Amino acid sequence: MNLLLKTLKDELTILKDSHLLRNLNRVDSEQSSRITIGGREYISLCSNNYLGLAADIRVKESSIEAIKNYGNSAAASRLVSGNMALHEHLEEITAEFKGTEAALVFNTGYMANAGMLQALANEQDVLFSDALNHASIIDGCRLSGAKVLVYRHRDVEHLRSLLSGAAGAGHRRKIVITDGVFSMEGDIAPLPDIAHAAEEHDAVLIVDDAHATGVLGKNGKGSVDFFGLAQPGLAQQSIIQMGTYSKALGSFGAYIAGPAEVRDYLINKARAFIYTTALPPSVIAASIAAIRILQEDHNILNRLWQNTRLFREGLKGLGFNTLNSETPIIPVLTGDIKKTILFSERLSESGIYAVPVRPPTVPEGVCRIRTTVTAAHAESEIEFCLRVFEKVGKELRVI
Repeated sequence: MNLLLKTLKDELTILKDSHLLRNLNRVDSEQSSRITIGGREYISLCSNNYLGLAADIRVKESSIEAIKNYGNSAAASRLVSGNMALHEHLEEITAEFKGTEAALVFNTGYMANAGMLQALANEQDVLFSDALNHASIIDGCRLSGAKVLVYRHRDVEHLRSLLSGAAGAGHRRKIVITDGVFSMEGDIAPLPDIAHAAEEHDAVLIVDDAHATGVLGKNGKGSVDFFGLAQPGLAQQSIIQMGTYSKALGSFGAYIAGPAEVRDYLINKARAFIYTTALPPSVIAASIAAIRILQEDHNILNRLWQNTRLFREGLKGLGFNTLNSETPIIPVLTGDIKKTILFSERLSESGIYAVPVRPPTVPEGVCRIRTTVTAAHAESEIEFCLRVFEKVGKELRVI
């Protein structure tokens, strides 16, 4: 065995012995409130399919129709021959949906954050990033080469002190970036205060709305709309918004929405956009259909939030620690690694699929079962899950 394979094997053994080795479980069904794994049906409590649109017939039919009309692939990057009318249409309706001047589609949320930060910042700039921002933001900050200052989670006074400390340092650009909804905590960034702090120090604000798109705001427009910051006069600086079509919208891909100059600049400078084949027509059509559904179906969000309140309040009433969750992302704090894995296994035995979240995703000592409810869950399914959580929680002395 050569040196590379030997060292890889040794590292995998260490992960296994530390209960940190991850494996893939194959899903053999469509993504809905229930999924099939290994021939067994489970209630899914870990999907980001918040609105249940991944299996919506309207979304599927739009995708199929696009394949009939445009084929399976865009066949090239958009700067070569891969730019199609569907891509431009999705960008137009995304900008309208988000209340921005323009939008640009990226292939994934990870590529959007990494590509945007690499393009907008370099060693002349300084980035201010929330301590619990998504890994794609962290990696994008590193790729940019800019100085990175991390402020304590949702701590606007700490952000202000860092902004003040950077004043007069000769930085070309100051950029504040935060998740709108934090993916492991389920809490919401205090955007009005962050926006004011950024404005006071002439900094640009970037909001990652991956888990807020389709969830917060009017018709799911996101966290900026949720706080009323899209209205003229409330946020004088231009807010750049990143979001995904792959979670609540049940499709795939991501967008950057903001001023037209930002879109034009990213087309020319964002390597993650320039050097990749464009998303296929079927995916683009699915995203267009999902946005239309959000604009027309006013009950879908109500179902999501009714289910969210039922499950979160039920868990809290049983004595579980759900941290500061304010959204359909509801972490159930379990503590150490072994207990968290065992908790997930016990849920699985009862027909509930909810994976354990361990280091390095979260720090040691605050491991959790990250649960999510969707508009597709029936009330009876949520009540069943609460009964199982109570049973397992008591058996493992989590409650």
